[in-house]
Amino acid sequence: MARSLLGFLPWIAYAVVATSDEWRYGAILGLVIAVGVIVIDRRAGRTWDQMVIEVSAAAFFLPITVISFVSPDSPLMPYGPALVNAWLALTAWGSLAVRRPFTLGIARRTTPPEVWRTPLFLRVNVVITMVWGAAFTVAAVALAVLLHEAPHATAAVVAVKILSFAVPAVFTVRYPKAVAARHLRPAGHTA
Repeated sequence: MARSLLGFLPWIAYAVVATSDEWRYGAILGLVIAVGVIVIDRRAGRTWDQMVIEVSAAAFFLPITVISFVSPDSPLMPYGPALVNAWLALTAWGSLAVRRPFTLGIARRTTPPEVWRTPLFLRVNVVITMVWGAAFTVAAVALAVLLHEAPHATAAVVAVKILSFAVPAVFTVRYPKAVAARHLRPAGHTA
């Protein structure tokens, strides 16, 4: 799980460092971390499908970094947290649209190869990716509304940011265990 969360480090760093006054540092840090994690992962033999979130981070932070320097007062600046979640939602839903849930590559890091091609493995990852996509979508909308209507509601913004990662992360840990327990239960056993 800790290794899987490393892919979210660029997003977390941006969320912590970027402020409404100075989003450039968060954008640069997110980009540097994303590229660094990609380089480390590739050197460790990770395949591209195991780095969807990392590649998505680089693809997001590169233009955001450029925009933050070219136009530091861009009207996008106050909506950085909403944009992050919208991009992550697009990544999750896009991976489902091409029938390659972004969680597949991550799950393969900790799952035996003989399980990878089973319909259940794919189904579990579709459900997990849908939960991440839903969390990011709800957070993007909530943050956009909050940042527009109550730009100084820092506690609410922080709560949405935390929940948009914590809820699906907990689900990601628990759901496969629940599915495995259900499918490994002896025949005729009810609970």
